[in-house]
Amino acid sequence: MVEVEGPEDLRSTALGRIAQDTYMPDDERAHAQATVKEDDAEALAYLVDPVDLVGNIPGVELTQASWSSEVIDYDPDSPEWDPDEHDDAEDGDEP
Repeated sequence: MVEVEGPEDLRSTALGRIAQDTYMPDDERAHAQATVKEDDAEALAYLVDPVDLVGNIPGVELTQASWSSEVIDYDPDSPEWDPDEHDDAEDGDEP
């Protein structure tokens, strides 16, 4: 789980990462900056490397990664907030 204080912080941090990437061509950099300013999922993609997430897990080979994002009201102390709520339904454990 990643907690971000707000979309402005997310975008600002992603833009900083893009600016520091010395290997990124200028035309790609301009496109990345424009995309990050409009899409939070794209901003997140510039901050989290999927290979870093699963690259060292034995038996796992990353073939594709995609991102999505949504704003939620996160309150870990609330009895109504269940991080596994959707997992059970997908596994068929709950109707």
